[in-house]
Amino acid sequence: MHSLGDVMAEYDLVIRNGTVVTATDSALCDVAIRDGKVAAVGVGLDTAAREIDATGKLVLPGGVDSHCHIEQPRPDGTANADTFETATTSAAFGGTTCVICFSPQFKGVGGIKERAEDYHARARKSVVDYSFHIIITNPTSSVIEEELPPLVAAGHRSVKMFLTYEPSFLTDDEVLTVLAAARKNQAFVVIHAENHAAIRWMTARLEAAGLTSAKYHAWCKPAIVEREAIQRVIALAEIVDVPIQIFHVSSEEGAEEIRRAQGRGVKVFGETCVQYLAFTQEDLDRPGQEGAKFVFSPAPHAASDRDALWKHIQLGTLGVVSSDHAPYQFGGEKGKQAIARVSPFSKIPNGVPGLETRMPYLFSEGVRTGRIDLQTFVAITATNPAKLFGLHPKKGSIAPGMDADIGIWDPELTRVVKASELHSQADHTPFEGMRITGWPVTTLVRGAVVMDGGTRHVEPGHGQFQPRGTYPLMMPRGVFPTPFNPHEGQ
Repeated sequence: MHSLGDVMAEYDLVIRNGTVVTATDSALCDVAIRDGKVAAVGVGLDTAAREIDATGKLVLPGGVDSHCHIEQPRPDGTANADTFETATTSAAFGGTTCVICFSPQFKGVGGIKERAEDYHARARKSVVDYSFHIIITNPTSSVIEEELPPLVAAGHRSVKMFLTYEPSFLTDDEVLTVLAAARKNQAFVVIHAENHAAIRWMTARLEAAGLTSAKYHAWCKPAIVEREAIQRVIALAEIVDVPIQIFHVSSEEGAEEIRRAQGRGVKVFGETCVQYLAFTQEDLDRPGQEGAKFVFSPAPHAASDRDALWKHIQLGTLGVVSSDHAPYQFGGEKGKQAIARVSPFSKIPNGVPGLETRMPYLFSEGVRTGRIDLQTFVAITATNPAKLFGLHPKKGSIAPGMDADIGIWDPELTRVVKASELHSQADHTPFEGMRITGWPVTTLVRGAVVMDGGTRHVEPGHGQFQPRGTYPLMMPRGVFPTPFNPHEGQ
């Protein structure tokens, strides 16, 4: 990077001589930035106050990670391992420039308004831009009728439901209540879909049989519990006529349920996460409590499921690949290892860190192996989530008028992943020791250089909340399974 001093400049910054890639095209050209926006894309653009030579590099839209648990509080006052500063610094070093994380509701302890206010206060130390999903675990009349409408109107345009986890899961009646409220308030719905009763039943019997190590986490959550819940919640969404996204699809069976519904014209969207493309249930059986590092939910399944998920990315069934970043410590008296030594698998904290490694892993194992092309890589990491969650046309691509959220990538840069060299506060990474080729070397958020040369260049608080309005993908089809419209009563 260099400065042109006092020369009168047309632009604030020009990125020159890189290969600019979007979800549809790629071209060797320049990108000009003014006032935090992309001002021009072309060849031989005018001078700028600063210039970056991207010769031999890829110039990609900044990633949008639409599934991150960052400094998410729990009822006991604790939170997961990262703060907003450390998690979003990690995101920037991995090429991600906008995250969507979760404002929780604690069942039996108040509503959603107070929790959202608290979460906004935490997020003000973010390094990259951010938005929120609103978790609903207790859809009381006050939550649905009084608290939810103004939150959605203020730009919290998506709500999350759990079909499992005690005490967060919703019954089918409650699911219908939330779906109807989302439709009324024009909010998008995202869902953790697993059958709670089946998991609880299997867990009790496994533990009664003395099968308690991390390995059996996958046994209590076979693919069928995901398949059933996906089929069920899609059916409920069809009854209410509400578009939905199924989070972290982990199995071939689950992906096939989504594809069948898409074939019927249902507006159901699928997401998977990097860990389901990288690991299998065999990793849960690593020695010395190492398997606890791979306890996340849904559980990883067979190698055939991993391969099938890549296939469904290629087919478009799964249009988004997120991190589901949920960091817990492995060491220490409350870490995963200590818990795994003395407690059954059901007590091991669920989740893995992944913000920084999401895009590099997908580039290395997707693009470089030929599983996907560069345009698909951009689509599943940036453009599709931006469109699906109402961040587009501000974010998700590189075009005049859009936010200058950009990653400059060295496609030949190879690193061996080490937790000690990443920027999360988690003391481990499941990707430890992996050789990954293709990393961002510079990251910009709204035209500001956030990361360059292995150094962060902005202070906490650079990130801004991104309110989201209505948008086409979230709108209902106007199709019901009977002539009766349950929303209008006729």
